[in-house]
Amino acid sequence: MLQQTRVSVVIPYFERFMTRFPSVLDLAEAPIDDVLAHWSGLGYYARARNLHRAAGLIRDQHQGIFPTDVDQVRALPGIGRSTAGAILSLSADQPHPILDGNVKRVLARCFAIDGWPGRSDVLAKLWTLAERLTPRERVGAYNQGMMDLGATLCTRGKPACKRCPVATGCIACAQGRQTELPASRPRKPLPERTTLMILTINPDGEIFLERRPPTGIWGGLWSLPETIAGTNPADWCLSHFGSAPLEVEMLPPRRHTFSHFRLGIQVAAIRIKGSIKEIADHDDQRWLNRTDLLELGLPTPVKDILDALIMGTQQIEGETP
Repeated sequence: MLQQTRVSVVIPYFERFMTRFPSVLDLAEAPIDDVLAHWSGLGYYARARNLHRAAGLIRDQHQGIFPTDVDQVRALPGIGRSTAGAILSLSADQPHPILDGNVKRVLARCFAIDGWPGRSDVLAKLWTLAERLTPRERVGAYNQGMMDLGATLCTRGKPACKRCPVATGCIACAQGRQTELPASRPRKPLPERTTLMILTINPDGEIFLERRPPTGIWGGLWSLPETIAGTNPADWCLSHFGSAPLEVEMLPPRRHTFSHFRLGIQVAAIRIKGSIKEIADHDDQRWLNRTDLLELGLPTPVKDILDALIMGTQQIEGETP
């Protein structure tokens, strides 16, 4: 969870997650929908899918015991070199280097490594330093200390150099370049995309959702059906449900920013005559009531849309136009 998410955000999610999945076997046996529901809001959902797959492999290939061989650990889904090093150094005190974002920042400043760490040549320099500096003994304490140093003192915006235990040997500190290093990722204008989400409500107040493909944006989560922005919602309803909607309302547009693009979301709320169960209620399409929605993983913007609808329209459930 701490990959790409701050500790302060993770804590409540971690506590709920561990209460529901206290062991690797509990996680392996759980339905993926349950796992994604407990991850919903953390983003980067491939992490949750990889975690679930890794738990299954540990159950099936390692007798339910987490491996201690670094190659076996790196073979698990979602675990790269740094994560494997962190797991084995902290749990088994094995001498493996790590290079998370905090450690990259500490090393880039201490040794004045120019360039964005995402570049392969810069990353190679940082790995060479990490390997050279990692001790053979008490490596867990060292790696934890490096991560904590970057998280608490050698922070991105306002490094506390006066309290830093390695400030006297830090080249960036000596040169007054702390805020310049490490270099930021080169900025590029984020492309803009638009989509039309269809929020279908039947007379029982149920909402029609579809499961997204297992890979890609919001992979495996339940979401409102989408179509090309500008599509006539009545035509969409006719083609998908075989009848025209009783009512169509365009809700206020929304925007959601991903790491690599911005998404403009148009939302059409349509009411239909019946539940039309025959086209839904299978593995990838469902009619859901309010209680059902709480048990599924939903993308944050979709959850916000549904929350606003439920909170703002009290007559939805049971209303018959």
